[in-house]
Amino acid sequence: MEQSMAPIIGGNTQKTGGVGESLVVIEVRRQLYLAGPLIAGCLLQNVVQMISVMFVGHLGELALSSASIATSFAGVTGFSLLSGMASSLDTLCGQAFGAKQYNLLGIYKQRAIVVLTLVSSVVAVIWMYTGQILVLFGQDPEIAMGAASYIRWMIPALFVYGLLQCHVRFLQTQNIVLPVMLSAGVSALNHVMVCWLLVYKLGLGNKGAALANAISYLTNVSILALYIRLSPSCTSTWTGLSMEAFRDIPSFLRLAVPSALMVW
Repeated sequence: MEQSMAPIIGGNTQKTGGVGESLVVIEVRRQLYLAGPLIAGCLLQNVVQMISVMFVGHLGELALSSASIATSFAGVTGFSLLSGMASSLDTLCGQAFGAKQYNLLGIYKQRAIVVLTLVSSVVAVIWMYTGQILVLFGQDPEIAMGAASYIRWMIPALFVYGLLQCHVRFLQTQNIVLPVMLSAGVSALNHVMVCWLLVYKLGLGNKGAALANAISYLTNVSILALYIRLSPSCTSTWTGLSMEAFRDIPSFLRLAVPSALMVW
């Protein structure tokens, strides 16, 4: 009796193992399909500022040092702050999408844009005093003044970056990742041409490299905005502008501020 049951039990175990293994493979493929474009899109978004610094590197050591300091200062005080606050949309839009309350996604995105624009205005004021802040912490005055000039020309990029992060999170929570990656790729390639044009052809030097960030981010967000407006995938989640975006902002901040601190 025991011998006759052994093959049956063993056969069931193998079958269960086979099913489990196939489910794992399916889940891994699904995760890679989502994670791959997300990783690529994030890298392509971040490479924009690096390309600008590389162009500035051909202008001399002082220009390179100033741009590097300015980029680091901007990343800590501005871009990481906005990225962290925008990450609250991962929770809000994700919950709304899972609950099939699709109209809320567009409202949350607009609310985030309002808040991030206000925060960008405050950060822009801080950036205006970058030179004095760097000198206060012992930075070489000549480098500090160069960094101050570079970061002032990055202020437009700060406002556009907030818009970009809101659009990216809006799409990601709907599992729409390929357009995010492709738009970031187009913007990164375009950024090389924009930097060359502003830095060398128009003779703006490091100021042109800083301004190029805003142009490339604007290209990226424009592509995503057009996709959201025209794609059938977003017809239920984007229904147009709404005054609801100006309501319940404190509840958004209760989630956005801890998210920003975590990233910051």
